[in-house]
Amino acid sequence: MKYDKIALATLRGLSLDMICKAKSGHPGMALSAAPLMYTLFTRHLNANPNEPRWFNRDRFVLSAGHASALLYATLHLAGYTIPMAELKQFRQLHALTPGHPEFGHTPGVDATAGPLGQGIAQAVGMAMAEAHIQAIYPEGEKLLNHYTYCLCGDGCLEEGISQEAISFAGLQKLNRLILLYDRNDCTLDGPLSNSSNEDVEQRFLASNWNVLHVEDGNDIEQIDKALTLAKTASVKPTLIICHTKIGFGSPLEGSAKSHGKAFSAEEVIKTKENLGYSFPPFDVPEEAYLAFRETFNKRGLEQYELDIASRRAYQEKYPNEYQQFEESENNDISTHIFQGAPKYPDGYKDATRNTSQALLNLVADEVSVLFGGSADVAGSVKTDVKKFTTFSPENRKGENINFGIREFAMAAIQNGILLHGGLRTYIGSFLVFSDYMKAAIRMAAMERVPAIYLFSHDSVAVGEDGPTHQPIEHLAMLRSIPNINVFRPSDAIECAAAYKAAFSSTETPTALILSRQNLINNPGSSFEGTLKGGYVVSKEQEKADFTLIATGSEVNTAVAIQSLLLSEGIDVRVVSLPCTELFDQQKDSYKEEVYGNPYEKRVFIELGKSDSNYKYAKTVFGMDDFGASAPFEALLDYYGFTAEKLADQIRNLSK
Repeated sequence: MKYDKIALATLRGLSLDMICKAKSGHPGMALSAAPLMYTLFTRHLNANPNEPRWFNRDRFVLSAGHASALLYATLHLAGYTIPMAELKQFRQLHALTPGHPEFGHTPGVDATAGPLGQGIAQAVGMAMAEAHIQAIYPEGEKLLNHYTYCLCGDGCLEEGISQEAISFAGLQKLNRLILLYDRNDCTLDGPLSNSSNEDVEQRFLASNWNVLHVEDGNDIEQIDKALTLAKTASVKPTLIICHTKIGFGSPLEGSAKSHGKAFSAEEVIKTKENLGYSFPPFDVPEEAYLAFRETFNKRGLEQYELDIASRRAYQEKYPNEYQQFEESENNDISTHIFQGAPKYPDGYKDATRNTSQALLNLVADEVSVLFGGSADVAGSVKTDVKKFTTFSPENRKGENINFGIREFAMAAIQNGILLHGGLRTYIGSFLVFSDYMKAAIRMAAMERVPAIYLFSHDSVAVGEDGPTHQPIEHLAMLRSIPNINVFRPSDAIECAAAYKAAFSSTETPTALILSRQNLINNPGSSFEGTLKGGYVVSKEQEKADFTLIATGSEVNTAVAIQSLLLSEGIDVRVVSLPCTELFDQQKDSYKEEVYGNPYEKRVFIELGKSDSNYKYAKTVFGMDDFGASAPFEALLDYYGFTAEKLADQIRNLSK
């Protein structure tokens, strides 16, 4: 094409201008990967900058998020609402051009990226969502029919999550997933050979991928042919290995020193000279805009209009299915969840993991776009849904996902599914293994997607499996993440309310912390109180000497303590605090009404790390040891978490 040379040079030059002005950024990959981005956008990617959330657009994930300057330059030239003034504010406060791409903040960014490898897993989730949504609707290909592209670097493929995601994508034969690999053979600390000598092609072939090579990563025609072949000639996901040079055209070409060091003004001038690009900083030739306008913009608008016409025809033919499709595009299913609180008989007793399973099956009956699974622990975490079949290459309609033992990828894939839109998800594992998932949970909270985590085996009450499987610090860890609601329900009623909150959320992830042992419903349990995060579950007889605050299984224990102490003339109030995040959001007047006692007269009881609970009470009984291997009754006795032993401690407080 006649504008290829000048437009490609502009992408590189504009990226350097942004980084130089900010005195911060990563020029190395911006220079090496520019031909990949340029070819993808001008010749293949279908999207509409005037409608950046168009549902049937191709998805693009920049897994190597440090190359954000290249992405922003591309989006600017492609016509997204990222004016030149925002490029000049690269990496500055409140700019549309932050240091790494942020979903929901910058038009055209389909996923938050930067922690290497997570973008690949999120792209896998997007490809899964496309395949599943297409299958669950009659003639679904008329509603959804797009590709998912991802650009990664050497570092992304070294992170362990990449292999979890790659092997899973190969298993699922996600043939509309295309991974562009900018192989510039450098990482931040030096040549790639310092840390890896693996045969990447053989690795992907062993994982059931198709592998193509572009020997000259500057050759637009080679890149174009590889992308065309990837879209038309494979029943598997495709890796395109593009051999490039980090810092291409710069005095630091081929050197790791170009990875994350902003070039000096002199180095930028020299690089532009080498690229044949003579324009001053932020001065873009009209030909660069035309290169995108006559390709990307024209093609995208045509595809968008065709899609709108197809949707109208589909709506006429399948009005009910279309209404469901349209309602679920933004992951909002709140009108379908538990319009009345589920009823339980007096004295109902069961493990909350079992209650969760019953509720999950109820949600499956109400929500036709439910899609989820667990990391090989469905029988233990109780994530089985009776009517579900398993998602596979032969059964794209399957709603149950067998993630295998891939906790980190599972969590990041869930993020990708939700970023794609159109489905509501859940994933399950043991609470102790939330450690493996933490980085992806944090990402969900940042991306503001309503991810749901079903975590069972909630404390040392796991028992015989011992300290390796007994979570201690995990509640505190999850609660420390901004924008996540962590529920530890004390019985079936609170569990149902937690489900209501989780599936009604549209921007906040939810973790449900579920017990292995049986818990009895408390007479004072409140569905509405749980939705406020905390409430009085058992009032004092006359005037409370102390307020006992507890979560999960310890609420049953606190109610038993209340009965023991009352016989000795010590009157206490019991407060259930199933979700500290929601409780913290309540008005001070409500919180004080619930507490009923000043800070000095409050006691917090929870089988988890104690430190963070001092926010609520002066006295905290918690777990600050790793536990031990024994039947759970013996462990509770040993660590002093029986009603009798805790009552003794509280008696001492009253002296």
